[in-house]
Amino acid sequence: MMKKFFALMVIGLFMVNVSIAQDAAADADGAKITFEETSKDFGDIVQGDVVEHTFKFKNEGNQPLILSNVLVTCGCTATKWPRDPIAAGKAAEITVRFDSKGKSGAQNKIVTVVSNAVNSREKVSIKSNVLPKKKDDAR
Repeated sequence: MMKKFFALMVIGLFMVNVSIAQDAAADADGAKITFEETSKDFGDIVQGDVVEHTFKFKNEGNQPLILSNVLVTCGCTATKWPRDPIAAGKAAEITVRFDSKGKSGAQNKIVTVVSNAVNSREKVSIKSNVLPKKKDDAR
């Protein structure tokens, strides 16, 4: 009986420590990047179409936010992002461009934003369904 009590005490203390650590991480000093939206679905597009979307974000931390890299998963995707620090409380944006040339079917392009924020790796995505070009389409 005493062993069970001791085991429950140890588990209880561990859970309290995990909870305290999570609360501390949420209130940590530093930059914090928060996106207004993390995904844009363009629906059906025709092969060869180029679509673009701007993801707006804000630094909700208390230190300047510095983006160190914005990674794409495919050469068909390009980004434009701020190279200067974003002050605490200020907003900025990342533009993602997708060229559907040579693509077909469902597409989900992930963009990974790497920064000095407490949430240092955030992801946004653009989605589409690429339809084949019609023979009489002159694009």
